[in-house]
Amino acid sequence: MRTLIRNDARSIARTSVLLAAGAAMLAIAGCSGEETASTNVVSTAQAQETTPAAPAATPVPGAATSPAATPAAPAATPAAGETAAVEGPAPQGTVDVAKLMAPGSLPDVVIGDANAPVTIVEYASMTCSHCADFAVNIWPTVKKDYIDTGKAKLILREFPFDPRAVAAFMLARCAPDDRRTAMVDVLFHQQEQWARAQNASEALLGIAKLAGFTQETFAACLNDKALQAKVVEMQKRGETDFGVKATPTFFINGAKYPGAMSAAEFGAIIAAAK
Repeated sequence: MRTLIRNDARSIARTSVLLAAGAAMLAIAGCSGEETASTNVVSTAQAQETTPAAPAATPVPGAATSPAATPAAPAATPAAGETAAVEGPAPQGTVDVAKLMAPGSLPDVVIGDANAPVTIVEYASMTCSHCADFAVNIWPTVKKDYIDTGKAKLILREFPFDPRAVAAFMLARCAPDDRRTAMVDVLFHQQEQWARAQNASEALLGIAKLAGFTQETFAACLNDKALQAKVVEMQKRGETDFGVKATPTFFINGAKYPGAMSAAEFGAIIAAAK
């Protein structure tokens, strides 16, 4: 494996094609919940065959989802000034908690007290707008009220829908342990800047440098085919073993909740799950 391949013209050309494909998918893909996923994603087989390229050529690894997957629509926004008690939505099935928490291809990173009574597992795509909306607008309240108080913990798992999401997840996994969560947060907050950028490599490199990456370590991360395969496997396991077909999808103590929810709805579910 080469860390830098700036002088490899064939790799540069191949990566340019991948970037164009990724940008085209982003133009039509989203988290709308429409049954159009077969035209919005790249197959897992293609992802496994793709070699991520180095930054000079705009590195974008392969995508990681099957045609059956469809991004989820957001939950309805509660009315302004609403004071009535909020009930959580009914779960759409449950999964075996022991199986859900069994080790996968990549280790779980727990946010919060590992011994908290409620476990929230979120399957997300870095380029999903509804996932970003959760991270920016809902997660801070959930974290303050339920994570920081020891009532619940969160585990974020990879479910990428396109090449740029794969690249972003790889970079987050390559970040130092004490900076990974912060990097994920920045990637969601700045999603528009890098997910739709003409030069994805340049945009992602700028964010990666905030987490301590150099151009060399950035390239080495995105050229790590073993890591790419593990990110793909996380997506495959979520879909095959737990029926994830949309992002975001949350499992709260094993109960499945596809789509975004308000902080109040999270609170109601957490209270009932304790």
